Amino acid sequence: MPPKQKPQNCVLFVSTVRNRQSLHHREMDYHNKHILAPMVRVGTLPLRLLAAEYGADITYGEEIIDHKILKCERRINELLGSIDFVEKGTESVVFRTCDQEKDKVVFQIGTSDAARALTAAQLVCNDVAAIDVNMGCPKPFSLSGGMGAALLSKPELISDILTTLRRNLSLPVTCKIRLLKSPHDTVELARRIEKTGVNAIAVHGRYVLDRPRDPAKWSGIADVVSALSIPVIANGDVFEYADFQRIKSATGASSVMAARGALWNPSIFSPEGEVSYEVTQKEYIRKCILWDNDIRSTKHTLRDMKSHYTSLEVPEWRAVIKSESTADIAEIYGELEYYQLIKSDSHKGYR
Repeated sequence: MPPKQKPQNCVLFVSTVRNRQSLHHREMDYHNKHILAPMVRVGTLPLRLLAAEYGADITYGEEIIDHKILKCERRINELLGSIDFVEKGTESVVFRTCDQEKDKVVFQIGTSDAARALTAAQLVCNDVAAIDVNMGCPKPFSLSGGMGAALLSKPELISDILTTLRRNLSLPVTCKIRLLKSPHDTVELARRIEKTGVNAIAVHGRYVLDRPRDPAKWSGIADVVSALSIPVIANGDVFEYADFQRIKSATGASSVMAARGALWNPSIFSPEGEVSYEVTQKEYIRKCILWDNDIRSTKHTLRDMKSHYTSLEVPEWRAVIKSESTADIAEIYGELEYYQLIKSDSHKGYR
């Protein structure tokens, strides 16, 4: 039988304004931080830990839909030393974390309902540093469920979700938005979000219909920064270490978030300079072995890493496409000995 869930001590039950004002909330500093952005199918435990090793101060997990996490139960994985949220019935791991990242990992929820968002957050809140609500994802699966960027046109629902989370959780609550059609609309929405009591707001400097190839509008982020008193996290076109300071200077943002730049090479967070992508790719593979990452996530991440630097029309990548297990990946990249070491019974305490 899997271990029982521990008490939900990050949950607050409040009934009066006076009680709310005296509650002790866990804090996270959102000033002068370099942050790994949430990325679907990519932001799993291996990439988060690798980014943190290179200097990321805060690491967001991939967006997880509230319906999905609510199908899960919390289990302690003694073999890996991880905490797993496992979907009942399928036994698939929906979210995996560990003590090493407890003070910096942010759980991002995809939601369109305040009560459901709260229930989802309550399930994971003892094992993460903060909760974030995705309000910027433009992908069809998110929009069709009224989540992600679909929320940008529903300010009352945004207020309901964020206020509910903030009032009932002791850990920090944030959200991530995109720019609206006009600077005025973006600022007005941001001001409304600030009134919910969130700890910070991340702003992706692109419109909903923009594609990654479209330049980020840093001026739109600056408009939000000048209008708010809470920390604003700037996101968009951070591709090398120097870009952290460039976007911070251009926008006045409190902190900066990197997405594709960190995916292509997690050493973007290192003030000592980037290492080659071949090195970080090997490090990523080793972490996937160590933490038994889902093979589909591993292959997806490796594809995005590699395609930025070189053609995928090479024998090595064709072998990756055909691979069916982490052992296959280890063999392709010359890490089979490491794989066997980690999997051997005599080295279960390797972590």
